Amino acid sequence: MEKKELQISPFLVFFLIHSVQVGVGILGYQRIIIDSAGNDAWMAVIAAGIAVSIIIWFMYLLLNKHQKDLVQIHRDLFGKWVGGLLSLIWIIYWLLIGIIVLRSYIEIVQVWVFPTINLFMFSLFFIILVYYCVNGGFRIVTGISFFGVLIPMYIFLTFFFPIEYTEFRNLLPVWNHSIKEITIASKDMMLGYLGFSTLLMYYPYIKHPNKSQKWAHLGHLLTVIIYLFILVITIGYFSEQQVSKHIWATLSLWKIIEMPFVERFEYIGITSWILIILPNICLSVWAATRGVQRIFNIKPKKVMIIMLIILICSTIAIKGRVNIERINSYMSILGLCLVSIYIPLLTLLSFLLSKIRRTKIGKGT
Repeated sequence: MEKKELQISPFLVFFLIHSVQVGVGILGYQRIIIDSAGNDAWMAVIAAGIAVSIIIWFMYLLLNKHQKDLVQIHRDLFGKWVGGLLSLIWIIYWLLIGIIVLRSYIEIVQVWVFPTINLFMFSLFFIILVYYCVNGGFRIVTGISFFGVLIPMYIFLTFFFPIEYTEFRNLLPVWNHSIKEITIASKDMMLGYLGFSTLLMYYPYIKHPNKSQKWAHLGHLLTVIIYLFILVITIGYFSEQQVSKHIWATLSLWKIIEMPFVERFEYIGITSWILIILPNICLSVWAATRGVQRIFNIKPKKVMIIMLIILICSTIAIKGRVNIERINSYMSILGLCLVSIYIPLLTLLSFLLSKIRRTKIGKGT
């Protein structure tokens, strides 16, 4: 465990979990899951939410047992070389999250606000901001996550505007789709919840980490409620055919908002969204940096600079919607396998190895 002065209170895990789950994905997840489950897509949101809660429970089983981060757990279970290789896979995954979130957000800015924005300059500005936050240490990253949840909360109140034009009968009939279709939609919905795996790295920074589990589940619960609320509004406001034509259905909902002081609220919403995606990228970069530092014993500042150079070069190199979706697809498959398959298996393996060792010790005595 880390020094007490570097640790955070257990309740702050609520903000760390929630802030990393709500990013650019919430702006366009509706089209993906409605394509599979139609008006029953709201069931997929709940089912995926329950699945993620179970995975968080598995993570805490593993972390509470070892009281260490993922890199150290890998080293204890598999040795220096195999454990280091497994940890590198996770580091690549966390770095991919940062790349995809930043590139997807820039694409939204290009399409909706500034079509001629300079990709390099915007990326550089954002990277400098990330460097300033991550360089301050994990407590600063936690503070960014805290304010990244509280300050933009007013944005979610704007989704009450479309209720006036919402036809809730679009949710009927219930169970209009097969279990297979709802399962596919649930799998796709789980991709929107990814990112919470950074808990595997910052666990040692939590005071009394056993007490933080309820806050992790509550943070995830808030995420599920927000996703569910926006989806219900989307289904009621659009038809299934209309949703399939909107890449970012959440942004399209903002088009109907009329206020005396602003004509196009989506401009304010997209601009404010930078406060929401900043914790996403900061936490991902911090986790990747921390992982490399633990494996190779390199100074964190040097590692972070290398990570940020990779981040900005990758962001600039990815061109066009097709390439963004392709890389996002690869990252999502990797994340889904790591979180939904690898974590439960690693937890079970850890307990099995402990039982075998205890048995050997018992026989030896």
